[in-house]
Amino acid sequence: MSETKGRVTIPTDLDVIPETLKMLDEWGADAIRDCDGTEFPAELKKTGAKIYATYYTTRKDNAWAKAHPEEIQQMYIMTSFHTAVSDTLEIHLMDHLYPDMLAVNTRDDIRRWWEVIDRTTGEAVSTEEWSYDENKGNVVIRPAKEFHEYTVSFLAYIMWDPVHMYNAVVNDWKDVEPQITFDVRQPATRAHSMDRLRRFLDSHDYVNVVRFTTFFHQFTLIFDEMAREKYVDWFGYSASVSPYILKQFEQEVGYKFRPEFIIDQGYMNNTYRIPSKEFKDFQAFQRREVAKLAKEMVDIVHEYGKEAMMFMGDHWIGMEPFMDEFASIGLDAVVGSVGNGATLRLFSDIKHVKYTEGRFLPYFFPDTFHEGGDPVKEAKVNWVTARRAILRSPIQRIGYGGYLKLALEFPDFVQYIKEVCQEFRVLYDNIQGTTPYCVKRVAVLNCWGKMRSWGNHMVHHAIYYKQNYSYFGIIEALSGAPFDVSFISFDDIRQDKDLLNDFDVIINVGDADTAQSGGENWADPKILTAVRKFVYNGGGFIGVGEPAAHQWQGKFFQLDDILGVEEERGFNLNTDKYNWEEHKEHFILKDTDGTVDFGEGKKNIFALPDTKILIQKDQEVQMAVKTFGKGRGVYISGLPYSFCNSRILYRAVLWSAAAENELFCWFSSNYNVEVHAYVKNKKYCVVNNTYEPQDTTVYTGDGKSFDLHLEANEIRWYQI
Repeated sequence: MSETKGRVTIPTDLDVIPETLKMLDEWGADAIRDCDGTEFPAELKKTGAKIYATYYTTRKDNAWAKAHPEEIQQMYIMTSFHTAVSDTLEIHLMDHLYPDMLAVNTRDDIRRWWEVIDRTTGEAVSTEEWSYDENKGNVVIRPAKEFHEYTVSFLAYIMWDPVHMYNAVVNDWKDVEPQITFDVRQPATRAHSMDRLRRFLDSHDYVNVVRFTTFFHQFTLIFDEMAREKYVDWFGYSASVSPYILKQFEQEVGYKFRPEFIIDQGYMNNTYRIPSKEFKDFQAFQRREVAKLAKEMVDIVHEYGKEAMMFMGDHWIGMEPFMDEFASIGLDAVVGSVGNGATLRLFSDIKHVKYTEGRFLPYFFPDTFHEGGDPVKEAKVNWVTARRAILRSPIQRIGYGGYLKLALEFPDFVQYIKEVCQEFRVLYDNIQGTTPYCVKRVAVLNCWGKMRSWGNHMVHHAIYYKQNYSYFGIIEALSGAPFDVSFISFDDIRQDKDLLNDFDVIINVGDADTAQSGGENWADPKILTAVRKFVYNGGGFIGVGEPAAHQWQGKFFQLDDILGVEEERGFNLNTDKYNWEEHKEHFILKDTDGTVDFGEGKKNIFALPDTKILIQKDQEVQMAVKTFGKGRGVYISGLPYSFCNSRILYRAVLWSAAAENELFCWFSSNYNVEVHAYVKNKKYCVVNNTYEPQDTTVYTGDGKSFDLHLEANEIRWYQI
């Protein structure tokens, strides 16, 4: 493979055949793919390029779905809360739901699989006290308790695949037939699906790579009556259910399934909720069953001499790439959508595949490619943001999706993507799969551990939320930082008393009583003593937001002895606070002017007497440090992603690990510029992450330095 060709995938369609050939040459692409709503042209089958065929395991076969309505996929839905003002309460199930997407399942025993909950008491209402009026679509509760709130959790068939619906809405597809989602897990559809896959392979002998999009269960995505996204959880298991599946689950675990295992106290079980034992049991069951079924399909693809690729999105629930079951599937490749550095590492860190591929933005859709649109800007931001993570954990390929004809209307975009493709090839050739220099071993501690590696503080892929960007900034900074990063759970610590010996620094990030911070886990003596012992013997602990926070035994911050701060929740008003002096000359702040963007930050944080405050605002601590035995603790109220904040986190890790003397090793004096070293390959690069020229002093691994000027976005490679 030459330096000017390869490692790039482009989309095509019937109306851009000559243009596709031109882009193959201009971008140096070596693979062509179809997309949702496009067809692969026969004229391109003999180009010599690798051909990807998008394959949908759960849709694009409405004839089958309509002939087997009992095996259409289902999801659990919870109604909104309704207050009873008399002894009778009626709740309409389809309120604020898109009517063409869902259909209430009354085929299966509703008294077995639905649940009416008195949310005022948290108790399930007896099945004798409610009924369903199918004509009205209402659950009728009688007798209801006056001024108690109620919800109904019910099963609904997925009559319009949520991703197909999303694509239809975004692209304004007219007169499109909704694609019905069928359940490959069920017997008849399972047999049909294996036969259907073979028929596809028989009729697509020109295809080299079958791109499964994805396998069997869609992440939770529900639309309201106006076709807007109503509820989304990119990690949600709510749409991976059916009585057929749940009966199997019951046989395996030995206890009865309840909808509340997924709904979870009225919240719709999501990644921010501390997972219950039952929910973790259900996820583990789904991982095993999905992996077995996916392996069947992958084996068939291999039998035909083709590669099997999984798109990490859409129907990917149960295909947890960082869990043990994933290795058994035998996939050749994983492709994922790149929103930022953290979303790239969601798949670039996956083991047990031959290669990973990033689908970069913008998608060639009319929401970006329209008159007045600026696709070049979006492409630049996407590439430069993800590049930091690629330099730490390289992918093997890049690609784009959508309608190629839209991209071709923007010549400056075509030129920029040509430059990106070439830059990626040079990058890949220099790294050659080696592990870059890592200065410290960092563990991110939360309830999910490795299963949600790099997915912390994500609701829907890389979508911004005001309430989480101050925490997600930590994960994004880590995605491109020179650390060996692991994600560990509280259960991991309980099960392995020596686990923490593998790390230099622990980071705990999030709001109190979320899965990210840990909640009630911080009332467990095993956790508290293990972490305290780790720090006391020389480890570092960095807490962001409300770390180790849970109201318990006179404390809210359970590790206030390490972090040196506590949150005033009204229980400490009687105790005067005198420690407000700032120490802005500290090592952690050396690259700043003494001001830091803490994002949303936290209010009412105060310092204990023996703590060193770095920054406080209006007598509310935003950053503080403390020693604890041989170790050190750092408190930060929030840290949105920026180049400056990334440097602050880098220094905080070094300081907490008592490794300040290791700063000037593969280091840039200008935080807008970063250095990545590949010692085994005897290569290193210096990269300008900004859109303006930058000057810096570069420190190499032997302590020597030199001054350097870089143009906007420039990356420069050197021999060690």
